[in-house]
Amino acid sequence: MPDDFIVRFRFHGDRPFFLDSRRRQAELIEKHLHEKTSVKDAIESCGIPHPEVDLICCDGSAVPFEHSLTVNAIVDVHGVSDSPAAPSERLQQRRVTKFVADGHLGKLVRDLRLLGFDVVYAPDASDSSLAARCSDDRALLTRDRRLLMHKIVRHGYCPRSHDPDEQIIEVLRRFDLAELIAPYTRCLQCNGLLERVDKTDVLDELEPLTKIHFQDFRRCIACRKIYWSGSHFGKLETRLGKIRHALLKRAP
Repeated sequence: MPDDFIVRFRFHGDRPFFLDSRRRQAELIEKHLHEKTSVKDAIESCGIPHPEVDLICCDGSAVPFEHSLTVNAIVDVHGVSDSPAAPSERLQQRRVTKFVADGHLGKLVRDLRLLGFDVVYAPDASDSSLAARCSDDRALLTRDRRLLMHKIVRHGYCPRSHDPDEQIIEVLRRFDLAELIAPYTRCLQCNGLLERVDKTDVLDELEPLTKIHFQDFRRCIACRKIYWSGSHFGKLETRLGKIRHALLKRAP
């Protein structure tokens, strides 16, 4: 059984976002430990979920989440955006294109689907259900840091902002998605893929004026909802333009 020991953490980038207000300005955060502890558990005890950690250096050497702390040490913790890690040292996957979102992120979900990304969303889903939907190729989006700490969550992100206009830019940058944007390819309602259909195939389902003024249609292969460039189309185009413009700005 090891004697009591002290581990000092340096949290880089915006990792201090997860610390309580008393600790955010501190250069080093001390943890007094009384037994062998994994570095992952020690970091999360400070309030930082493991999906937000891309590189851990213990006394200057990169270590995995399973690394055991047993003696005094200085641990540097980096996120994806500020990580100096070599590819073999990274703990996070840079690009993930599929997501699960919690019930408080409805507007973010709509934006991601508008851009063509696969997002599972059930507003009333329990925390355990959300975590269970995560997999090696699907990341969890939530502002609930305790949910992000769930042991079965492999990839995830906590939007820093409460503003959906900023949240979508954060997610696109974190997961390197700008080049993969494909608007109007996914259903905003159910997440199904959209396919082009001939007007004659949906004619009986259209309103009289829609039949007259529009020629191009898409239909969701899952819920069968029909889409066309109606009065709402201008608002969607404006939203897309704002997102693309924001992506061109330098990240803070």
